[in-house]
Amino acid sequence: MATSPYTVTGMTCGHCVASVREEVGELRGVRDVAVDLPTGAVTVTSDTPVDDPDVRAAVEEAGYQLTTA
Repeated sequence: MATSPYTVTGMTCGHCVASVREEVGELRGVRDVAVDLPTGAVTVTSDTPVDDPDVRAAVEEAGYQLTTA
């Protein structure tokens, strides 16, 4: 298993968290997406390391910005 930390900006509510979880969770090999709304911390647990550009694209598809990877 691989764990990758990220920071997402623009989330303001539970719906935002759910959108990010859903989009990132659809990436191949992703097992879990933990999102902390107050800090914007997102932790992705996957079978193998995820590609940062794929995570960025998923976060942007959800309507938010990935600020660190």
